[in-house]
Amino acid sequence: MIRENVVERYLDGLLRGDRKDSRAVIEETLQSGTTTSLVYMEVVWPAMVEIENLVRAERITPSQEHLATRINRTIVDQLQNKLPRRQARNKKITICCAPEELQELGGQIIADLFESDGWEVRFLGGGLTNDDILTFIHEYAPDILLIYGTSPRQAPSVRQFIDRIKEVDAHPNLQIMVSGGLFNRAEGLWQEIGADAFAATAEEALEIAAGSAPVEPIARMINRRKKRRVEQPEEQELKIA
Repeated sequence: MIRENVVERYLDGLLRGDRKDSRAVIEETLQSGTTTSLVYMEVVWPAMVEIENLVRAERITPSQEHLATRINRTIVDQLQNKLPRRQARNKKITICCAPEELQELGGQIIADLFESDGWEVRFLGGGLTNDDILTFIHEYAPDILLIYGTSPRQAPSVRQFIDRIKEVDAHPNLQIMVSGGLFNRAEGLWQEIGADAFAATAEEALEIAAGSAPVEPIARMINRRKKRRVEQPEEQELKIA
């Protein structure tokens, strides 16, 4: 169980750019008997989400955001080897994301937790084109493609990308899950762009992938979307991973 004010103390250290204090909060929490998985999901993840909220509300400076995110990511790198290793599930997941550093961190946290849960994981990160990702999916043949993070400007390209995957139909059993960014703020967007599932958190993504959380079935409607759509004058390459 996470002690009271741990997230607030951790976030305070991150926003001050204080690596020592931030590490101290994590070490203290681990020494109290909290598992590494719980630290990921109930300390690191909430701090990341709050940083993103503060950025969007323009309540912190770009320097604070960079310092906080990089310290948070360094701590995730250090915690990764402390995660438990469960029996292999013989399932594969590919994770790609928007190129912003906050989105990369969210994708990395999900990748670490899936690997801990026995999945074979390939984390592409951000910056590849649609064609690059499609080529990788064709070669790797994952069970799940998880797209983490997007912005209003990128949403039409994400929709187009998902349509291309379904139209090619090279991997009909591939499930597409989305999380983070605009997906967490725009209710129902995941359905409108044709994804198979939405997870608000890393923990929820694990539950859905394991089949323990319900996923509302949706009809695939390529080129026949609802009226509520995020439109752009010109759709660019997705470049989410």
